[in-house]
Parts: sequence; structure tokens; C-alpha cells
Amino acid sequence: MLSAGAVGLALALDVAVGEPPTTLHPVAWFGRAVGWLDRDWPVPQLAGLVGALGLPLIAAVVVWTIVVAATALAPLAGATVAGLVLFVTTSLRRLLSAVRDVTETTERDLGAARERLRALAGRDASALPAGQVRSAAVESAAENLADGLVAPLLAFAVGAQLSPAVGAAAAAWVKAVNTMDSMLGYRSKPVGWGPARLDDAVMWIPARASALLLAVAAGAPTATRRVSRWVGSVPSPNSGWPMGTLAASLDVRLEKPDVYVLNADAHLPTVADARAAVRTVAVAGGLAYALTAALVVLPEVR
Repeated sequence: MLSAGAVGLALALDVAVGEPPTTLHPVAWFGRAVGWLDRDWPVPQLAGLVGALGLPLIAAVVVWTIVVAATALAPLAGATVAGLVLFVTTSLRRLLSAVRDVTETTERDLGAARERLRALAGRDASALPAGQVRSAAVESAAENLADGLVAPLLAFAVGAQLSPAVGAAAAAWVKAVNTMDSMLGYRSKPVGWGPARLDDAVMWIPARASALLLAVAAGAPTATRRVSRWVGSVPSPNSGWPMGTLAASLDVRLEKPDVYVLNADAHLPTVADARAAVRTVAVAGGLAYALTAALVVLPEVR
């Protein structure tokens, strides 16, 4: 039950703490290493590809080594360190808090809501009306459920079939891949081609798993079937699934101006709709933790 205990520790810390301070956050440390890659290279796509293959692997090896060393002292110590790794590679409370904050602020200070949206969505919000600010926040909640929670939890569940150390290393690897894409995966950055393509491949299953979790959490089992008609408008091969499922489940329109529209016949989210989105993502996140714990228990029970 050690791997399940690691999942429980990660959940407890997320509920109690949210996230470590940036100065103490290993993901922030990794981000500084990735920042070194963001420069002009003679062959930027090759440099980005080498970085995408190498840096996450280094992160995974470091995590595996630390957890193995702790396990050598005591299995419980190893599971505890694995739980700490899972905690810093996942995020739910901070995401929900940020989405809730932007949503509530649209009612009393639209300018402040636009400014706070920058922490959630990488788009120009300077002229967005309140409904589109809330749409961006809801989209971010759905997309980051997949990127920031389901993907590392799923990686941990798969790796933990071998050991907590492998599970922690897998979660760290996925988080590192996603971090590189978040920092470099833009059309304006040729060095980001490799990180973006690798992230597309890594997120294929987690994005669709997140869509299913959201449909279950919302009590809307047919939502994913509706989404299949809309996702073609989203440039990402993955993010449209959780975003579209949330749009279908809540019957709201989610849109990024001049880029995509999901559930075009519905209205933009009201404050009440955005609150419902936060509740749905919270339930889906809880289901993700529960399913991960169940999956890692199986090999220990057999």
C-alpha cells in the first residue's frame, strides 16, 4: 500500500498547502534550466528536440535516484519522498483558486480580472468582455486539469506498477515535458518545436481521460460524443477534449477569439456557470486521485 500512501500524501498536501513557494518549488528550478534553452541556436529545432529528450530524462533520473536512496533507508521513507514528488508535480487547489478568483473579480473589477487572467491563459485579455474572460478561465481549468493533474497522476500510476521510485520518476518526466511545452511551445519560438511535439504525444491519453472524468463529474455521459464535432477547430490535438467536454456538460460556449469556438450555439459563461465549472473540475480531480490510488493498489494486493 506504499504507492497508494504516496498518492494520499500528495492529495493531503495539495489540500493543505496548495503549492510550495516558487523559490522552493522544484518545477520552478527546472523552469530556470529550460530558460537557458530559450535562445538563438544555429539549428533551433534540433536544439529544442535534444533539450526535450534530454532535460526531462535528467529530471526523471534525479527523482528516481532520490526515491531509491530513501527507500534503501526504509520503504516508508521512499514512499514519503515519492508522495512529495507527486505533490510538486501536480496541482489542483491552486488552479481552482485562480479560476475562482478571476471569475468572481469579473463582477466587480473587469480590469483586474483581465490582469489576473494572465496567470491562467496566455492570451491578450486587454479588450475581452467579462463573458470571454470567464470563458478563458473555464478553458484553463479544463486544460490544466489534464496537464497539471491527470497526466502526472496517470504516469505515476503506470510507473508504480514497478515501484514507487519508477512512478515518481514517470510523474517528474511528464511534468518536465509539459513545463518545456508551456515555456517554449509557441510558433514564435523555433526551439519549441520539439517540446511541443513531444507534449502532444504525451498528452494524448491524459487529455481524453480528463474529458471522461469531467463528463462523469458533471453527470453528463454523452458530453464527449458532442465534443467530437467541435475539437477540429482547436489547434491543439488534445486540449479541445477536456475544454469541449466542460462546455458540453455545462452547456456554455467557450471561445478563444479568432482561434476556436466550442459549443457555438450556447451562451458565454455567467459567473454561476464558471462556479459550476470549478465544482466540476474539483470533482473530476478528486476522481483522478481516487482512481490513481486504486490503480497503484492492484499490484500490491495481488
